[in-house]
This record gives sequence, C-alpha cells and structure tokens, in this order.
Amino acid sequence: MKENISHSVNSTNLADILERVLDKGVVIAGDIKIQIADIDLLTIKIRLLIASVDKAMEMGINWWEDDAFLSSKAQESELKQQNDKLLERLEKLEATMK
Repeated sequence: MKENISHSVNSTNLADILERVLDKGVVIAGDIKIQIADIDLLTIKIRLLIASVDKAMEMGINWWEDDAFLSSKAQESELKQQNDKLLERLEKLEATMK
C-alpha cells in the first residue's frame, strides 16, 4: 500500500509566522472597567507587546537592562549603590564617635 503525502506550496509553518511576528512586533491592548451606576469602581488597562529584543530596542524599549532580576549588570549596579550608601553611613557613624 502506497501512501501519498502532499503539502500545500503556499502553506506557512509556525516558525515562519513566529519570525514575522517577532520581526514586526504585535501589540494587544484591552481595558476592563467595572462600573456601578456610572461610577467607576475599577479600571484595568492591559497592554501586551510581542517582539524580538532587537525590535523592542529599536522602539526604545529596554526595561530588562535595568531590572536587577533579569540583568547581571543591573544587579552589580544595585549592589554598588547599596555598598556606597552603607560606606557613607559607616563614615558618618565613625565621625560621630570621634
């Protein structure tokens, strides 16, 4: 028994779709509002951006570079700031004890 498998010439696979989405970027936006008698009780604004790192940086989005949980450079910077503050406090304490 011979099986005949055919593929559509114009089909797009998942990898191609993902590459296009990451290259161009996709924004999904939505708002949820809860009201009673025309009084806003709660408003939630949801914004989702899906893009490659290169595309995001091209758009000026680079928050992960300053996030201490995601960037070792940010962790080092945060630790240095904390260290500088502690040294300053120590110097002040030592100056008051003299």
